[in-house]
Amino acid sequence: MQPVTHHAGGSLAFTTHGPGFTDITRDINAWLADQQAAGGLLNVFIMHTSASLTIQENADPDVLRDLSDALDRVAPRDHPYRHSSEGPDDMPSHIRSMVTSTALSIPVVHGRMELGTWQGVYLVEHRDAPHDRRIMLTFIGAGREG
Repeated sequence: MQPVTHHAGGSLAFTTHGPGFTDITRDINAWLADQQAAGGLLNVFIMHTSASLTIQENADPDVLRDLSDALDRVAPRDHPYRHSSEGPDDMPSHIRSMVTSTALSIPVVHGRMELGTWQGVYLVEHRDAPHDRRIMLTFIGAGREG
């Protein structure tokens, strides 16, 4: 039997609580299940310049704390940036977004992201205040027959 060619697109919305990492792995896998995805490629894109995406370890929370500390060293809030129209976290957020990722391509196998044992997909908020963030999802591949 020939696999069904499938293309799906959509979005997910999240409200962050200020700087830090939000695990969005389950939300994305649920979206894939709703799309009847079987196998293919998923593109995940964040539509913001002061937040980003990453695939990181999901077992030890110290990893995320150390990554936050590293981002603080890369783009400190107390540096005298020229661009600061939205406050002292404005330009550091743009730098942090640039050095992380705004888009991820992830293989999909048996309807789920094919991540490593200790990997999760995270939305990384770089602003100090809570924000509403939107993630665009595009799946291209085989769909389940149903």
